[in-house]
Amino acid sequence: MRIRNAVKSDLDRIMDIYAYARAFMAEHGNPTQWGTSNWPPRNLIEEDIQREKSYVCVNNNDEVIGVFFYDYGKDIDPTYGDITDGNWFDESPYAVVHRLAADGSQKGIGTFCLNWAFEKSGHVRIDTHGDNKVMQNLLTKLGFKHTGTVYVESDDMPRIAFEKTR
Repeated sequence: MRIRNAVKSDLDRIMDIYAYARAFMAEHGNPTQWGTSNWPPRNLIEEDIQREKSYVCVNNNDEVIGVFFYDYGKDIDPTYGDITDGNWFDESPYAVVHRLAADGSQKGIGTFCLNWAFEKSGHVRIDTHGDNKVMQNLLTKLGFKHTGTVYVESDDMPRIAFEKTR
């Protein structure tokens, strides 16, 4: 597997992966995180690609099998400026990973993407829905620590915040 920037010609495949992820989450006890709003919208992904913030994971046949948003900097995610029930561990510049999804074609896609983000930055913040036990387990397995609760702009559901730093 390898990671590369997403390009416009990946868009249909990316949207298929998000549709698969919504169905997977609903089947695994998390029907509301993306399902009720058909999240993420195509125009947001187009914008991510244009801004070079959308990344894809490709297999050895160069087929897109995973997708995520990645950005790095100081205070880059305004959502993370207000954390409740805890605190961030490290106030240095950080990477964010959002909208991580895989097509289910092989094991380890999420792990590969998150490890890439951490290797690239050394400091990653991420959040997930309270019902997303699959993601919470993955983050814990990869050494992320629960830091508190954040709220995103897309809905009023609280998100569990995680952080990993060197």
